[in-house]
Amino acid sequence: MVARAWEGYDVPVISCLCLHQAMLHYWFCQMWLWLAHYLRHFSLPLPQRALRLKNISVLSILQTDIGILGAGPAGAAAALRLGTLGIPCIIVDKATFPRPKVCGDAISGKVTTLLHRMNPDMLRRFDAQPMHTGVWGIRFVAPNRKVLDIPFGGGIMPASASAPGYVCRRTDFDHFLVQEMKHYPSITLLENTDIQHVEKTGSGYCMATADLRTQVHCRLLLVANGAHSAFSRKIAGLHKDPAHHAASVRAYFDGVSGMHSQGFIELHFLRPILPGYFWIFPLPDGRANVGLGIRSDVVSKKHLNLRQVFQELICTHPSLRERFAHARREGPLEGYGLPLGSRPRPISGDHYLLLGDAGHLIDPLTGEGIGNAFYSGVIAAEQAQRCLEVQNFSADFLKAYDQRVARVLGSEMQLSYRLQSLLAWPAVASLMANVIAGNSNIIHAFTRMYTDFELRLQLVNPMFWLKMMWRKR
Repeated sequence: MVARAWEGYDVPVISCLCLHQAMLHYWFCQMWLWLAHYLRHFSLPLPQRALRLKNISVLSILQTDIGILGAGPAGAAAALRLGTLGIPCIIVDKATFPRPKVCGDAISGKVTTLLHRMNPDMLRRFDAQPMHTGVWGIRFVAPNRKVLDIPFGGGIMPASASAPGYVCRRTDFDHFLVQEMKHYPSITLLENTDIQHVEKTGSGYCMATADLRTQVHCRLLLVANGAHSAFSRKIAGLHKDPAHHAASVRAYFDGVSGMHSQGFIELHFLRPILPGYFWIFPLPDGRANVGLGIRSDVVSKKHLNLRQVFQELICTHPSLRERFAHARREGPLEGYGLPLGSRPRPISGDHYLLLGDAGHLIDPLTGEGIGNAFYSGVIAAEQAQRCLEVQNFSADFLKAYDQRVARVLGSEMQLSYRLQSLLAWPAVASLMANVIAGNSNIIHAFTRMYTDFELRLQLVNPMFWLKMMWRKR
């Protein structure tokens, strides 16, 4: 059979075929040897992998008790609080600051309160910056186009006091926080360091760049790398839930007309995008952050193209078209996702804590993420202090972090979710606006809701609205 198979071929051709088969066999074996070596190498822990690498000019292996992944508001707040406590930490970010960041840019009083608590000089330095606009109230526009202006603190604007809130581009605010870190020698900031590997070790976690040249080993990892955190999904198990997630787009504009003289932020509850809203947030020099956000399940159900909806609203909606007629957009219309805090989730585990957007802590009604991120960062730092005091980084001990975040932020986010559900009905939102409008006593009561959680709870109580309607009579 073999002899007949080669019949018709001369000797040189037979030799070439044999050589070709031998070469294929050789390269096939080499491929399997290389693959076996590759798999054996990457099955090793990160430190051992680094030691086996050749031709590495610089290998930086750093050790710390507290490692922070991400230098946005959550990570920066944690680092700054650790700095005030005198606890060393290493904070890592893939960016070099200042860097652009897609966001609504609204900064609530939570941030200024915590800056003052940590170090009054931080708040004074922030107040002195020209990069922000003070916010002294909220303008609500109901589906029936009724306009409600709710001032903070009774509408008082002291010349020398800090504003209750601010609007500041994230490019500038995050850079300010990074600069504040430099006041604390105990904080080591690694910019332009893109962490691609995070692995559990015997004593905590190891963060490493793709080439393993930079590694940070820590006993407690504070995960603050945002809404798209791979750690949150793959290790902590926090996956996207469309009913508790929002899709948003935003752009910067110059020359939007009709802005409030006292820097009120604007929330427009428009029929086409309920239970979401359209926002206009004032920035310095006549500019504004303009955007809209809608729950992701609603976007899918209604088959909405947010960029198209945004453009239609500013061009055709009766409340907006004249205000944007001569406005000029600066830069692209950019989209981003918001993991909402309307559903309780575990935000800690063995040797790690989830902070800010990585822990799905965005307010479901307002979309506020910066204030909640800041609070979670401060709470995480204080939890880290307790871990170091008792030398306990276990999952059970770290549950105290979940409990404190739930106590400080959880009730507020649950209330926001209930209010969002109410506002999904245009008739309800319009009725609420009609009850409030024109009644100075009711508006005065609403001015206290910014700081009074118990008063905000009344908003979902039908008896409260019956009393308001009776009082209006």
